[in-house]
Amino acid sequence: MDPPVHDEPVPDEPVPDPPLLGAHVTDDDPLAAAAARGARLVQVFLGDPKGWKPPAVAFTGGAPALRVAAAQAGVGLYVHAPYRINVATTNNRIRIPSRTLLQQHVDGAAEIGAQALIVHGGHLDRDDDPEVGFANWAKCVARLEQRVPVLIENTAGGDNAMARRLDRIGRLWDAVGDSGVGFCLDTCHAWAGGIELSDVVERVLARTGRIDLVHANDSRDGFDSGADRHANLGAGQLDADELASAVRAAGAPVVVETPGGAAGQSADLGWLRERLAD
Repeated sequence: MDPPVHDEPVPDEPVPDPPLLGAHVTDDDPLAAAAARGARLVQVFLGDPKGWKPPAVAFTGGAPALRVAAAQAGVGLYVHAPYRINVATTNNRIRIPSRTLLQQHVDGAAEIGAQALIVHGGHLDRDDDPEVGFANWAKCVARLEQRVPVLIENTAGGDNAMARRLDRIGRLWDAVGDSGVGFCLDTCHAWAGGIELSDVVERVLARTGRIDLVHANDSRDGFDSGADRHANLGAGQLDADELASAVRAAGAPVVVETPGGAAGQSADLGWLRERLAD
């Protein structure tokens, strides 16, 4: 007679930790802004996001004080680079100062102890060869001292953008992927840029191998509209389940860049916590 078979218990699959959640804030005291939102992370600009000036820290005591206070509060800091930066362009009067400003903001982010610096992928003029833009990115990162990780963010608009369409993202990563540059996935930009949310994480990972940060934003405008206009979560055009699933699948820290100040962003973080807990 065969001995009785005793089934071995199958261990449960490990449950991944929920991602850290935070918000983009414009306050002079980002740590007070984090507390007002119940956020573990904050993303900030270091100066005018539409200007060319070097970074500046408005926090009392400057960069050293913010670095110490953030560490004591257990709040992670991210820095968003100015929108002016476009290291892909063929226009020397924009590309060269963009490289300088990017390095300045990397240095500024390092001084406050930031986790990373986020920068848009940039674009070319309509008739420019996109391969020139990819080559310009490669030259930029080869010369860049990455004192903190640099994350390239996908963008919503522009027919000759470097990081709007998936094929361009893949080609950009062919050019810069060995440099240690990371990727920031913006859900509004993906939708408005013509990338379906249902499998966006899988398709981005197939091209970049990484997602280091998620900008979780709803979109005021329709699919492939090219319009970069954020809405509060659940109040825009994105399917709520697909948005939550994309955030969950990415497995990266999350920042909301949504309107409404502390009240609006607190509600958005609650919206995420509720759905990510399911």
